[in-house]
Amino acid sequence: MSLGKGEHFEIPVHKPSIREQFFFLLSGMIISVPLTLFINTSIASFLEGLFHPFYIALLSTAILAPITEEFAKSYPLFYRHGETERSIFKLGFLTGLGFGISEFFLYVLVYRAPVFIRLFGILFHACNTSIVAFGLAKKRLLLFYLVAVFLHFSNNFLAIFGPMSFLGGITILILTYMFSLVLYKKTTEKAVD
Repeated sequence: MSLGKGEHFEIPVHKPSIREQFFFLLSGMIISVPLTLFINTSIASFLEGLFHPFYIALLSTAILAPITEEFAKSYPLFYRHGETERSIFKLGFLTGLGFGISEFFLYVLVYRAPVFIRLFGILFHACNTSIVAFGLAKKRLLLFYLVAVFLHFSNNFLAIFGPMSFLGGITILILTYMFSLVLYKKTTEKAVD
């Protein structure tokens, strides 16, 4: 069937099934975490010997990790069709949640990080990816990607300085959680082209 001048084909609104939602949760675990680990360890290895270890940590943890992690967590969202603003937001949350769960186990089991501290990161990643998903849904992807990167940068930057920056880190977490909730309330069941 050919379309006449001025006509366009509309993709029907699609509501992700539980199976599809589970796919996005798993993609955050299986695809996003290995991708970021590969990129971040490659860059850190490259910088080793060129800079003082503190500057390597600052560059890789505070600057490069937020850029690569927010991209890797959001990448699965480009597999979508006929979604509503709200469903894209939820899929972003699920992808970030999957990432956060994998990262939690990695840090706790491999790096021996305290469980209590790492628990906050699970929700942080979910909320941050939902912020990027909001940008995708509203066709303002770059702006909201950069907001998510900045929040992530702020959190990681403060984490480098340890317990003295705990209050600042908690503030960033709460701001991220609240911003995600505000954006969720701004989503609709309107289909995204």
